[in-house]
Amino acid sequence: MEEYIGGLWDKLIRHTAYRGHPKARTSLKEMERIAPIFFRALGGDAGLSIRAGSATTHGARRPWLERVAGIGDKTELAWSNETTLHLPAWIELFPEREQNRELYLWLIALAAHDVAPDASWIVRNQKATQATLDALPGMVGRYARLVAAALAIRPDPASLPPSEAVAEEKIRAALRAPGSVAVFIPGCKPPAPVPLWLHPAQDGADETRAAAKGEPQQPIEKSKVSTDSEARKRRAESVETPDNKSPFMLLFRAESLFTWAEYVKVDRPLDEDDNDHAEKAANDLDILSVTNDGRTTASRIRFDLDLPSESDDDLVLADGILLPEWHYRKQQMQPAHCRLQMMLARQAEPCELPLALRPAAKRLRNQFQALTTQRTRLHGQASGSDLDLDACVRYAAEKASGVPTAEPGLYLDSRNQQRDLSCLLLADLSLSTDAWVNDTSRVIDVIRDSMYLFSEALAATGDRFALYGFSSVRRDKVRYHLLKGFDERYNDQIRGRLAALKPGFYTRMGAAIRHSAAILSKQKSSRRLLLIITDGKPNDLDKYEGRYGIEDTRAAIAEARRLGLTPFCVTIDQKAGDYLPHLFGASGFVVVRNASMLPQVLPRLYVQLTEAH
Repeated sequence: MEEYIGGLWDKLIRHTAYRGHPKARTSLKEMERIAPIFFRALGGDAGLSIRAGSATTHGARRPWLERVAGIGDKTELAWSNETTLHLPAWIELFPEREQNRELYLWLIALAAHDVAPDASWIVRNQKATQATLDALPGMVGRYARLVAAALAIRPDPASLPPSEAVAEEKIRAALRAPGSVAVFIPGCKPPAPVPLWLHPAQDGADETRAAAKGEPQQPIEKSKVSTDSEARKRRAESVETPDNKSPFMLLFRAESLFTWAEYVKVDRPLDEDDNDHAEKAANDLDILSVTNDGRTTASRIRFDLDLPSESDDDLVLADGILLPEWHYRKQQMQPAHCRLQMMLARQAEPCELPLALRPAAKRLRNQFQALTTQRTRLHGQASGSDLDLDACVRYAAEKASGVPTAEPGLYLDSRNQQRDLSCLLLADLSLSTDAWVNDTSRVIDVIRDSMYLFSEALAATGDRFALYGFSSVRRDKVRYHLLKGFDERYNDQIRGRLAALKPGFYTRMGAAIRHSAAILSKQKSSRRLLLIITDGKPNDLDKYEGRYGIEDTRAAIAEARRLGLTPFCVTIDQKAGDYLPHLFGASGFVVVRNASMLPQVLPRLYVQLTEAH
């Protein structure tokens, strides 16, 4: 009964003290489709992804009722760093839902016109505001309405101590007349957050990763991981592994931990059961402390899985193929930066097509045979079996008008037209493909079936094609798997290599694309398609993460286009819209929403791509 009454009281006091408007809430998930388009259309950095940031402790004065209720100490802010524009997970500041939505649009526009990111907080936002209003005159009225609504919920300067009142007046003046305040001196406490402004980046703490030591840890299986319902970008810090050998640990009492936000350097053993309150705890923490002790839950449950090992690895056909890599911070290419290994499956016994795929393969072969060499009527020929009436009428009309013109081709002819096309299919074989799509198939199984059916279909057309796969462990070990070369015939031996596919390690996509482009560019076909299948964004254990990996992959794709190739990406990553438009362009990729449909989608997509060229 005591807990029940306490819970009712807690709900009552929180509801009474809360100053937001939950019924008018607008969430970032509702804006996720238009936000990236709007940001890039206004000239924002195309390499930035848009995600929800973590709520931040602001330290400003709070009304006494909020202090009693224990709320109001954190707020949702907008800020950016070199990889991400962080927006509030939701906005419910204003009583009108439309105003909360307009605040999202204003913050996106402000971030796109952040012309002085290195200036002080108040000067930076005033200059960004001026640049936004100058570039977008239609935003002037919206901005005025947002300022009026924001000032109405800010603390009254008359109720603040003198130093804080002066600071509040400066903020109000900067909001009303951007550019009017050059110097800002905070009071004894930080000012109340300004929801219309960008706030300083969170010290880059969210990008901190625990240093990898020894052998790389394997990623956690996706099917065994609960998803963050708010999809926030968490702030984290890397700490040393706690030493639990001290005899004084015997005197430790759990009651001494007043809050879970206070980090104590103690090695707490991991329980086998999932922590149902992990997300709530993460929301209450400003910074997550992370350490690498080599004994994570993931490593304990993954050692029985079918992973590549040094004792049973694939054959290395060529070691030491050096490739460059783009360093986007320095804006220069790093020559001979990556080392690629050409590999071949060690135990790939020849085999037939799996029984389950034979009906689909037969159907595809019948359909794709229509794309093979066929007799085509050619218009406007110098000689042929029939007159081209259209060409004759046009020539007679031009001659009658008095316009001098040379005699064009006036005949029709029929010839066998050859498909002059080469395609290289590059598959992501990183460890993330070990995740389960449904109760019967993993991502790697879906990719394997797709390559089976793709090969069966192209074998029927006679098109030249090659199959490769890739994974990586840092820049000195980019594993590039030969599945079928352009000079090899598709047969049971190739099917055996596909059957031996297994996931492993990470996704250094730029190096794999560069080597694939070099192979494909040697083909003499007039049309050359580089088809990439992946389930996630570029990543690796070293700095090949986030913006670095994205920009290197983008540079590799641009290089492929300069070679006259057509890169196209097929992905099952549902968040691919955040980064693939920046890599491949708006029409250079497709997202397969249901991964199990990839084997049926891929051959049809190939037909559409080859007909479009």
